[in-house]
Amino acid sequence: MKRISMQVFVTVAAIAVIFILSLSADAQNAGETLYKSKCAACQARTEPVRRRGRKMGAHDFTTAEVQGMSDMELSTIITNGKNKMPAYGKSLKADDIKGLVAYIRTLKK
Repeated sequence: MKRISMQVFVTVAAIAVIFILSLSADAQNAGETLYKSKCAACQARTEPVRRRGRKMGAHDFTTAEVQGMSDMELSTIITNGKNKMPAYGKSLKADDIKGLVAYIRTLKK
């Protein structure tokens, strides 16, 4: 009886881990998609875009300065805008902003 219970527990735990990992991957994909549609025009890594972004005061997301910001700081900037960056608080859901912050974290140098 204990052996069957343990097998059921291990099976359920494995399914839960797979489910959580797939949700995490979906969230990252959603963050990446939003980044490409909302941010990449000024934040992409290609040099012409970097020059345009610098002219607008956009920070390079890969730098220690940006990566050192808290999730709350990044969320606030995305929500309220900063300098010439528009505010996205009215057009994006809180989960979308959270996904963008998570994606920005993957851009470390």
